[in-house]
Amino acid sequence: MTDPDDRSEDTAPLAHVPGAAPPAPPAPLSPSAPVYDAPAPPAPQPAGPGQSWLPPTTQPRPGSWAPVTQPLAPSYAAPGAHATPRGRVPGWLWPVVCCLALLLGVVGGVVGGAVFERVSNGGDGLFAGGLDDVDTVSEAPLPAGNGSVAAVARELLPSTVQISAWYDGQQGGATGSGFVLDKQGHVITNNHVVEAAAENDGPIEVVDQDGNRYDAEVVGRSPVYDLAVLSVPKARGMRPASLGESEVLRVGDSVVAIGSPLGLSSTVTAGIVSALDRPVTTGDSANDSSYINAVQTDAAINPGNSGGPLVDLQGRVVGVNSAIATTGGSFSGEQSGNIGVGFAIPIEQVKITADQILKTGEARYPVIGAKVRTGDTSGDGARIDEVVSGTPADEAGLQEDDLVTAVEGDRVTDGIALIVAIRTHQPGETIEFTVVRDGQERTVDITLGAEVG
Repeated sequence: MTDPDDRSEDTAPLAHVPGAAPPAPPAPLSPSAPVYDAPAPPAPQPAGPGQSWLPPTTQPRPGSWAPVTQPLAPSYAAPGAHATPRGRVPGWLWPVVCCLALLLGVVGGVVGGAVFERVSNGGDGLFAGGLDDVDTVSEAPLPAGNGSVAAVARELLPSTVQISAWYDGQQGGATGSGFVLDKQGHVITNNHVVEAAAENDGPIEVVDQDGNRYDAEVVGRSPVYDLAVLSVPKARGMRPASLGESEVLRVGDSVVAIGSPLGLSSTVTAGIVSALDRPVTTGDSANDSSYINAVQTDAAINPGNSGGPLVDLQGRVVGVNSAIATTGGSFSGEQSGNIGVGFAIPIEQVKITADQILKTGEARYPVIGAKVRTGDTSGDGARIDEVVSGTPADEAGLQEDDLVTAVEGDRVTDGIALIVAIRTHQPGETIEFTVVRDGQERTVDITLGAEVG
């Protein structure tokens, strides 16, 4: 209770105005009696001339309070009465707030999930788990006894594409082929088909069997293996090609080459496996470091077939068409015509390189840290010209002028054969070299290093 001697001007009693009846003293409140037992008196009338308005001496009963739009002045509130809360939130607002929060939560979850997927996949067509994180197909679409090239064409043409890439200042100056790797819209082709476009930020288009064109981006490429992986998001509905095995092929087996030779899309040619494990280079003369252990075929392959699939009669891709031999004795995807000697990158290497690119955007290849002579045609082996200090070859004891005659027991005839033999293995593997030094044969175990390319 406030000390009577400490009352402010605002709480001082009103002075009696002459001519007005003195107010009746309020009845004392009994501690045990309800505050609202007294009947509500009539509301005071406005004061007439010469009179002063006096506050009521009693509080109306519950239920007879004035509406909240007519608040009672604080000076006249009865003891124990509760003032109406100010700024009270309307009851209808809470369901709206809850619905809005729920909606924002759902939207946030969707957006967050999309961002997480993009981050976990690395974006730009990358997938952290490589081939394990994409939907490839390995089941053969045709039975083992199939002998129909027409049936193979029917199954594979929807999965084969034509590629048009920027080259030498011209959009579509380079043409090639490719095939759909997975349901996520990745396409396999040769590096030399898209190399100029990738290096100059030129446009790349993928054209399906029906002539539909889709923009493509390079996820990653390997000049060493002459392979590239493209991302074509709008082509995710295209059927992936079935991935087979080149290791089960035998010389004489029937194969089918599909692609766009000379810009003629959806072209099918047939032939046989002419040879296996053929060491060749691919690409043009500026890219002669691309060595592959190729599948050789006499199926007609021409410029424009590069990057297209080589398929067995069960409709499984066993290689990527990459190069042809010419009468000039070179191997290239850019020379002028088929003479019945074509080469394809084995599908096992395609899987390894594609897996690396999908994970990181780049491919790695094995190295030993030695330079080898590639012009020797004697067929006796590969002569080591130089061993770089601190490399795997140096640490294993390989020396300059050593003659390598075998890798893992397989004969090596020259420098190209040695490079190809090394590149059929993976970084980190330890492989056995058979070498001749000072007329004595010995073995050297070398753990392969790695470089990007």
